[in-house]
Amino acid sequence: MQSLPVFLRLQGRAVILTGKGEAADAKRRLLERAGARIVGEAEEAALAIVSDGDEPTVARLQARGILVNATDRPELCDFTLPAIVDREPVLIAIGTGGASAGLAKALRQRIEALLPARLGALATALYDARSAIRARWPAAAARRRAIDAGLAAGGPIDPLSDKAADAVPDWLAGGADVDASRLEVVRLLSADPDDLTLRAARLLGEADRVYHAPDVPAAILDRARADAARIEALAPPARPGEGLSLWLERVP
Repeated sequence: MQSLPVFLRLQGRAVILTGKGEAADAKRRLLERAGARIVGEAEEAALAIVSDGDEPTVARLQARGILVNATDRPELCDFTLPAIVDREPVLIAIGTGGASAGLAKALRQRIEALLPARLGALATALYDARSAIRARWPAAAARRRAIDAGLAAGGPIDPLSDKAADAVPDWLAGGADVDASRLEVVRLLSADPDDLTLRAARLLGEADRVYHAPDVPAAILDRARADAARIEALAPPARPGEGLSLWLERVP
């Protein structure tokens, strides 16, 4: 991973924008949508966008310790601007590290077609229900498992359903407790993460801990949840622990 994706709160904050023309206009619209206060090169700011990719301008700004995006000059950029799928407050950013804006755009269009317009309403409903969710599942691990089950494909609040936002109260009222402990076995046919089955990819995204044989490659383990424990072992655990655990092994 060459860059760390982050979401910056720019409301009311100064961002330098230089250059003119269509590229500058597009960046100005984007910054205005984010609530940024657009200023010129001489003013103080933490971020800058050089819309014409002018190298001397980039150098001057970087010399001041300002993080710079230079349009169409990925080799000069401290950060890049992703293609955005906006379902406020849900934002999905697609970046290619500046390699191909066209590819990012194509992926955005595909994702746009998949996500319902009311996805943001689901996020808001879950936010508003935080106290009720904590009361329904007081233990953090149980709460996480219940939310994962509710949001799973075909679940009562499946995020790809247009009706999910309206289903949150019924989910809270009738949501069943999820099994406290379970171990799933995933047998890998190759070392390539692109060869993971849909089931394996889903389990990696949900597991609390991942037990794995020594020959399981890091590229596969990187598909697990960032906060999941990764435990190398020679055999599946007898007592995997509470929540969902996986045992990963390569098929000879």
